[in-house]
Amino acid sequence: MDDERTTAPLAGLRVLDLSQMLAGPLCAMRLGDLGADVVKVEPPGTGEWTRSHGFANAAIMGETTALLGLNRNKRSAAIDLKSEQGRALFRELAHHADVVVQNFRVGTAERLGVGYEELHELNPRLVYCQISGYGEDGPYRDRPGQDLLVQGYSGAMWSVGAQGDGPAASPVWAADAMTAYQACIGILAALRERETSDLGQKVSIDMWSVMLDCQSQELVTYLNTGALPQRSAEPFAHVWCNPPYGAFQTADGYVLLSQVPIDQLGEALDDDVLREISDWQEAHSRRDEIRRRVAAVTPTKTTEEWLRIFDSKRLWSAPVYTYADIEVDPHVAARKMIIDVDHPLIGRLRMPAPPIRLSRSEVSVRKAPPLLGADTDEVVEEWLGTEPKSSITSTRQGNE
Repeated sequence: MDDERTTAPLAGLRVLDLSQMLAGPLCAMRLGDLGADVVKVEPPGTGEWTRSHGFANAAIMGETTALLGLNRNKRSAAIDLKSEQGRALFRELAHHADVVVQNFRVGTAERLGVGYEELHELNPRLVYCQISGYGEDGPYRDRPGQDLLVQGYSGAMWSVGAQGDGPAASPVWAADAMTAYQACIGILAALRERETSDLGQKVSIDMWSVMLDCQSQELVTYLNTGALPQRSAEPFAHVWCNPPYGAFQTADGYVLLSQVPIDQLGEALDDDVLREISDWQEAHSRRDEIRRRVAAVTPTKTTEEWLRIFDSKRLWSAPVYTYADIEVDPHVAARKMIIDVDHPLIGRLRMPAPPIRLSRSEVSVRKAPPLLGADTDEVVEEWLGTEPKSSITSTRQGNE
């Protein structure tokens, strides 16, 4: 394995990543970014789901971009958990692990013999993270926990848009990504507690609970006042936010305005009607009128021209970027937000940098996303020694 950065905060921590798709792999990748030794355990032959199901079938040298985006700083061990031999090998590795991450459907890990109770008995210090769609009990425990479906259950789809619009989903995998970060928090908390108790524990995270938690302000409002979000005639990015709140067409694109003082916006737009609106509640009650007045003026100038005007008035504004805009943005370059990784098959691979920055510890990309099973032998030899208790010949799936 590549030499660990000794200043990495999670250096020396061993993680077995059984997860697939997004929430689990992102959680495990973040632990890897922080220095943990993350081993991605995959079925021999096929690997995890995103190895064969990518965005628009996009792949580089046979490696899907969907997989590449969520699996850096990991090694891959191909182990067949449906075979007794594979399960025995996994249990040996789990005996030497600090963390296991899995997002199987509820009950699957137990059927495979890799559930929390089985592994806790084997390794009492193990922190075991189970990610699910709706939790491990309750009437919906067996429903499919996919991001879009959980967004629908969360109620969030009715907080954006205009009257007559259908429910609006986030194009970002909001439920998955936020669940991944909550899982990381839970794992780190359990590891910290282990320092005192010398015992691991189970961390249970479900996507629906996470989506409700992210709407704490909205739900506290409804649960305590009965007020439901009411869409207005004009589209808004969030129906309870004061106008203007959303995107406005310009001469060459779009500009965003976010909850700016209406009287100051009137100065920027040279609009006498808006200049007279200074009360927050009045602005909210007149939000359709305000949006229409703003939308009528913004097409007269370019996005860059409006940004200069709004910045001069200290009004919250921003452009609406495409991915191509992100690539050439000077702030992205200055902050090194896009990095290059040396992939063993692809060569130069570009991806977003880890978002966490620590003042004293190292957060780095040490390893490109792994080829399926390329590290099975290496992991077994490092974690178990050269003579593991169980024979593993049929589980090795190196890319030779």
